[in-house]
Amino acid sequence: MIVPRARAAAVAAGLTAAALALTACGSSSGSTTAAGSDGGKKSAATAVSAADFGGMTALIAAAKKEGTLNAIALPPDWANYGALIKAFETKYGIKVADENPDGASQDEINAITSRKGQKRAPDVVDLGNSFALNAASQGILAPYKVATWDDIPAGQKDATGLRYDDYGGYVSIGCDAKRVKQCPTTFADLLKPQYKGQVALNGDPTKSGSAFGGVYAASLANGGSLDDIKPGLDFFHKLKQNGNFNPVESTPATVEKGETPISIDWDYLNAGYAKEFSAKGLDWKVAVPSDGQYAQFYSQAINKYAPHPAAARLWEEFLYSTEGQNLWLQGFSRPVELPAMTQKGTVDKAAAAALPAVTGSPTFPTTAQVDAAQKAVLAGWAKAIG
Repeated sequence: MIVPRARAAAVAAGLTAAALALTACGSSSGSTTAAGSDGGKKSAATAVSAADFGGMTALIAAAKKEGTLNAIALPPDWANYGALIKAFETKYGIKVADENPDGASQDEINAITSRKGQKRAPDVVDLGNSFALNAASQGILAPYKVATWDDIPAGQKDATGLRYDDYGGYVSIGCDAKRVKQCPTTFADLLKPQYKGQVALNGDPTKSGSAFGGVYAASLANGGSLDDIKPGLDFFHKLKQNGNFNPVESTPATVEKGETPISIDWDYLNAGYAKEFSAKGLDWKVAVPSDGQYAQFYSQAINKYAPHPAAARLWEEFLYSTEGQNLWLQGFSRPVELPAMTQKGTVDKAAAAALPAVTGSPTFPTTAQVDAAQKAVLAGWAKAIG
């Protein structure tokens, strides 16, 4: 959360930015101070690292004093976020107020911009990569580098610390093998007449990172490239024309009801559902399409005006610790520090072995490519499926 989340993300593309408001208690932004690395008083709101704030002990104390972390759009079944939140609360005694767990990446950005100066504003956000790049360009994020900064590949973080990839995976095709006689394994398969009304996305690609990834993958499967997402829009136009596209946003609930028997979503979400569904008698098959392999990571970032700035920074330190990274891995997602942890011998080997199989190494679009692709989807999606 991947119920899946539109954000990204899986899930509720129809949700608006005016999500349910949770009243958070705690100090206002910048009120927590400590002795900084320069010997003077340092505000948590301007600390660019734990060392800059005086070290982890000072950061933990300041975060505990705030007592709350305002999170948003983190479903418990999305990439093992339920376990991550519980572990953080247990370890530090800080309450995580998770608002609108089924919200989309754009909802998170809207919450930052519309609630500036309010105690109910989100402290941290977890954004689809394209949305994170957009948020960074808006000047609404605070620079911060976690202790394991050097373990994050250079191409997966902003050099100044405005945003940094956290976990990710590949676009995959999930299929209810008890309702579908022969499950599709490629994008080409999805156009076959036997899948009429069955192929769904986890959200709206103009708002959801996972759905956006689905369009990108479809483009790669149909002659497109990271520079050209239009073939992906054309693919979904064909899917709509031949009656195979299902406009219902796929979630675990819609799958269980038989409403979305085929779902294009991240492999870690579909793999997680397979484990969950097996206990309910559902046979959920997962395939990473060989004709459209597209990998993407989500990014973490801190609200520049976070009402709980110390807790926000401590949350990031926890997520990028060995414990946090392995918890993501246990949720079938690929943590950004996986290569470094494998080399150090700190990775959960059993969890790594359970990841869906893929071939080759992923390539990621540049900022310019993502920006161009996002603009193309914003301009063309409604027409493609209208």
